[in-house]
Amino acid sequence: MAETLIRILVVDDERPIRRFLNASLGGQYTVLEAATGEEALSMAVSGRPDVIILDLGLPDMDGVEVTRRLREWTQIPIIVVSVRDQEENKIAALDAGADDYLTKPFGVGELTARVRVALRRSAAPEAEPVFQKDDLLVDLAKRNVLKQGQAVNLTPTEYDILRMLVQHAGKVLTHEQLIRSIWGSASAGDEEDSHLLRVNVSNLRRKLEPDPSRPHFIVTEPGVGYRLKTT
Repeated sequence: MAETLIRILVVDDERPIRRFLNASLGGQYTVLEAATGEEALSMAVSGRPDVIILDLGLPDMDGVEVTRRLREWTQIPIIVVSVRDQEENKIAALDAGADDYLTKPFGVGELTARVRVALRRSAAPEAEPVFQKDDLLVDLAKRNVLKQGQAVNLTPTEYDILRMLVQHAGKVLTHEQLIRSIWGSASAGDEEDSHLLRVNVSNLRRKLEPDPSRPHFIVTEPGVGYRLKTT
């Protein structure tokens, strides 16, 4: 698909922000605009966007509610951009179904990179993905994990965490999302399972990273969760 045929819906109640994003993205993509949550929900149906860039502070409803309502019927990638930099805001947006979260102000280069990642993820086939970056290869269909061509021995829990990260490569997964997936919904607020998650991620890094103290693949989003880097 030609980039100019790709539609990006920008949802922000501030006209200067919409104008800035239109100018920044309009050369590559077709940019649609909405100033309220209701307009965003309507435009998501009529405009058929490929990616939604969503502000949280809308005049009629919170962006988290917009995300939640969109996720009732669509998996269009949602990138939240907001001045809210508190941990709880990021977690709420991601748990509602947002794919990514950028804090204002942000660089245009970073935003366009996140848009490209979201587009790649949405265009990927539904079959179990193969993740390859540098000398790391993860083939979920074959349950193969190779580093420098050599098989890596993972525990079942380590593999389950890695599988989740690969299935959502490039997307931030919150601690709660990972814990719910691995240990079940009853464990989401369990401090013991939070500790187990940290230990297993540390072990994954020790087995997969060139330098576990400076993660190259599994990066921490402080106070929120983890993301498997795709670039």
